[in-house]
Order: sequence, then structure tokens, then C-alpha cells
Amino acid sequence: MTSGRKEAKLVARAAKGDPEAFGRLYEHYLDAIYRYLYHRVSVKEDAEDLIELVFLRAWENLAGYRPGKAGFRAWLYRIAHNALIDHYRARQEPDPLEERHAVEDARTDAEEHLEAREELDRLARAMLKLEPDHQHVLVLRFIEGFRPREVATILNQSEGAVRVMQHRALKALAGLMAVEEVTHG
Repeated sequence: MTSGRKEAKLVARAAKGDPEAFGRLYEHYLDAIYRYLYHRVSVKEDAEDLIELVFLRAWENLAGYRPGKAGFRAWLYRIAHNALIDHYRARQEPDPLEERHAVEDARTDAEEHLEAREELDRLARAMLKLEPDHQHVLVLRFIEGFRPREVATILNQSEGAVRVMQHRALKALAGLMAVEEVTHG
């Protein structure tokens, strides 16, 4: 999608029941929303079920979408966030975060690759120890790349509350990373 105007036109057409317009929105956002869900549930089948639910809810509620309140992308992530909450309530499980990042750089030096992998593993272990709200904020801000205002919309919090949560989450993560360095370093 090249511009906000183009997206706004597609959203308006989809809200009027145009399945082709909604299909284009679906194709554009599918991978990003799936990645967000998968990072939260870590089970492919669960992420696939949730992505279907998110886009079904989006289609069913598109007439109620208000462009002035939040961007379409943030609105979709809000639906995904709510689907995750429902998913974990139904299972009565904690909301885990398992970082499964592979080092994407094509490093020739095996030692550098190993050190980077160990650092990512330490980060993943530390992230799992954070409170779920702190995990959400960090994933949305630094993995998904949302601005604080968008995170606030997704989490139904004020922008100030998101900034405070982010600060606290980063502080807690730094402490946990230090412990991980001592324990596993």
C-alpha cells in the first residue's frame, strides 16, 4: 500500500461491503498481524486460528471503524490484541513471549554467529520473565515498530501510560539481561 489515501479509500470501500477492497487490506496486513500473533502464542496452529478470527472480526466490525480515532493498522492490532486476551482467558494460561529470532546476517565468522545467538537467547529468556504488559509494549514498539500513540490505541491506554510502561519494561529488561549475563554468560 503506497499511501494513506489509497488505504483510506480501500477501507471506505470495504466498509460498504466490497470484498475485493477488504481482500487487498487483508493481503497487505496479513503477514504483520500473523507475526505479532505468532510472537505471542508461539504455536503455528494457534496463530493461524487467531489470524482468521482477527480478520473475521475486522470484516464484521468494519462499519464501526472510525478513521479519525486511530489508523487502520492500529485498529487491526487492537483486534489482534483483544483476540489474544480472549485466547489466553479461554485456556487460562499465562501469556508467554518466546523470541525465535534467527541471526539474519550472513556472518562468515562462526564465533560471531554463536555470540549473537547466545545474546538473542538471553534476551528471549529475559523477555519471558517480564510482566505481560511489559512484554506487549516492547513487542509492539521494538519488534512491530509502532509509535507510542499507536501502542496506546492498541492497548487502550494513554500515551503517557505507554511511555511509563515502556520505560519500566526497558529498565526491568536491562536488570534481567544483567542477571542472564551472569547466569548464562
